Amino acid sequence: MNGQDSMPCSPENQSTLVAGKKRIRSTSVCVWLSPDEQSKIRECMADVGIRNLLAYMRKMVLNDYVLHVDLAPVKEIVSLQRRCANNLNQIAVRVNTYGGVYSEEIKVL
Repeated sequence: MNGQDSMPCSPENQSTLVAGKKRIRSTSVCVWLSPDEQSKIRECMADVGIRNLLAYMRKMVLNDYVLHVDLAPVKEIVSLQRRCANNLNQIAVRVNTYGGVYSEEIKVL
């Protein structure tokens, strides 16, 4: 585990300031796992796309489930929409600059 995943359960690490800001969470929980248990948790984290162990554990304990949404199709749609909006903006600039637009200019854009 790296330092981002968990904090050792020792009193000297229980500071109230982190990066100059007061901690929102003031209590800690220390959990000991076998290598098999840790491996299983890491597999479940990978399945839902969460890399932070503490975030995963909070979601599982507080929400009883973790919902994984594949946003790849949405990202593709947003990319296509951005391209269309860019083309439309270029046409609008030409219309507003020159007072009109020819079909040949639209094909070029």
